[in-house]
Amino acid sequence: LWRLGYCARLLKTNHFRTAASNTSFPAVWMLLAQYSGRIPGLFVVAKKNTFFTMPETVEDKTNPELYLPHPGVRGMTVLNREAFKRTVVVPALKVKKETVSSVLKSLKQSVLQRPGLKRVVEDPEDEDSRFVILDPHKIPEFSLGESEQQVLKQLNVHPEVSKYHLELTYENFKSEEILRAVLPEGQEVTSGFSRVGHIAHLNLRDHQLPYRHLIGQVIMDKNPGITCVVNKINIIDNTYRNFEMEVLAGESNLVTKVKENNIAYELDFSKVYWNPRLSTEHGRIVELLKPGDVLFDVFAGIGPFAIPAARRKCRVFANDLNPASYTWLLHNCKLNKVDTKVKAFNMDGRDFLRGPVREELSKELPLLKEEQKTAFHIVMNLPALAVEFLDVFRHLLIGEPCSPAGLPTVHCYGFSKHSNPARDIQERAEASLGTSLAGRCSTFLVRNVAPNKEMLCLSFQIPADVLYKRPCPDEAKPASKRLCTSHDSSEEKVLS
Repeated sequence: LWRLGYCARLLKTNHFRTAASNTSFPAVWMLLAQYSGRIPGLFVVAKKNTFFTMPETVEDKTNPELYLPHPGVRGMTVLNREAFKRTVVVPALKVKKETVSSVLKSLKQSVLQRPGLKRVVEDPEDEDSRFVILDPHKIPEFSLGESEQQVLKQLNVHPEVSKYHLELTYENFKSEEILRAVLPEGQEVTSGFSRVGHIAHLNLRDHQLPYRHLIGQVIMDKNPGITCVVNKINIIDNTYRNFEMEVLAGESNLVTKVKENNIAYELDFSKVYWNPRLSTEHGRIVELLKPGDVLFDVFAGIGPFAIPAARRKCRVFANDLNPASYTWLLHNCKLNKVDTKVKAFNMDGRDFLRGPVREELSKELPLLKEEQKTAFHIVMNLPALAVEFLDVFRHLLIGEPCSPAGLPTVHCYGFSKHSNPARDIQERAEASLGTSLAGRCSTFLVRNVAPNKEMLCLSFQIPADVLYKRPCPDEAKPASKRLCTSHDSSEEKVLS
C-alpha cells in the first residue's frame, strides 16, 4: 500500500513544470521508469549508489531452519561467533574427480550456489572421488528428477543422492540471517545503512538499541572496508546540520574520504553534513551549468555542488554557516585544485545573499548583453528551511531590470508531507516571494525521505518585479513630497 501511495504522489508531482497539462500513458510510464530506483519493489532493476541493503533470506519451504543459525543465539547482545555453529544435512552426489567439472556444468541449476560454501568437497573415504553438494531447495526429497538422471547417465555417473553433513559457521550466514536469529521474533531487523568512506551509518529503532553493538559488529564483519559503524542518536535540528552519533563498532576515527561523481572529498562525519543518497541530484544540477556560468551556493557544505561546478569552469561563490563545513570546503577545493575558482564564505545564508550575491549581481547583470550566454544559478540546499529564505530576493537589487534571459535561476530544496508535494512547495515559495510562480517554475522529486515525506527541488527564474526595486522616477522633487509607486503594488508610498 505504501508503494502504491508513493506512486500516486509521484504522479501528482509535476516534472519540470507546474502548468496544467494532459498526461499521456507513455509519459506516466517514463516518469515511473525514471524513478524506479527510488520505489522499492516496483521494478526489478534498481540503481543503488552508496546505500547498502542486506539481501533477503530465501525462504526454505521444505526446511525453514536449514540455513538459520543455532536457535541458542536468540537474545544475544554480545557477539559470540562460536555460538552460531550448526550442522545441517544436505543432498550430495558422489562423482569421480575427473568428471566434477562436467557434472557442475550439467547440473548448474541443482548445485548449491550459496556464497561462502564449497560446492565440491573431498570424500574422506575415497581420494579419487568428490562430493558435489546439491541445493536442498532443488532436491527436497534427496532424489534427482528424471531429466537430471538422464544427464548423469550420459556422463556415466551413478545418480544416487547421498546425505552429507554440512557444518555452518558464523562466516557462512548472511547479515540479515544473523540479526533475525538474534533479535526477538517478529521485530524489524535493520535492513540497510549508508556508507560514508570507511563508516557505516545506521538509524536504529528503539527496539534494536539493546543489540546495537552486536548489530554494528555484524555489519563490520560482513562488509569489507567498513572499519567503523555509527548510529545517529538525534535528528538534524541544530544550526550546523550535523547530529550526535554513537560509535557501535570499530575505530572511532570519523575523518573519512568519499568519492562522488568521480570527485574526491574528505570530511569529518561527526561535524559536517554528508548524504551519499544525494549524489544523483548533485550531478543533475551541475549538468545544467555551462562553462562561464556563475553559481552561488548558499548552503554549500563541503562542496558537492561547488567543486564540480568549478571543475566545469564556472565561477563559484560558496557559503556555509558551519565553521567546520567551511574549513572542509576550503580543504576540498585545494584537494581538487579549484581553490582559485571558488570564493568561499562562512556566513549566515541571508547575509550571504544580501552581501556577496547582491554585490556580484549588481555588478554583472547591467553588463549583460542579449547575445551573452552567461547564466546565474543560485542553489539553496537546506530542505528544512530554504523556502523561508526566499523572501530575501524581494527587491534585492535596485535599478532597471536586466534582460529576462539574464535573471538568476534558483534551485530551492524543501521537504513536503503534503498529498501533492509539488503544489505544496510551490505555494510556500510563492508566499515567501510575494508573487505567483504559475507557469514559470518546475519541480523535481529528489527522493522519498520517509513514508509520506518527499524531498523536492523547485527551480525558477526570479521574476523581475520581485528581484528589482525601481528607483523613484521623480527625483527632482523634495524628499518630503516625492511619491513613488512600487512596481508590484498599486499603493503609493511617501518617501521621507
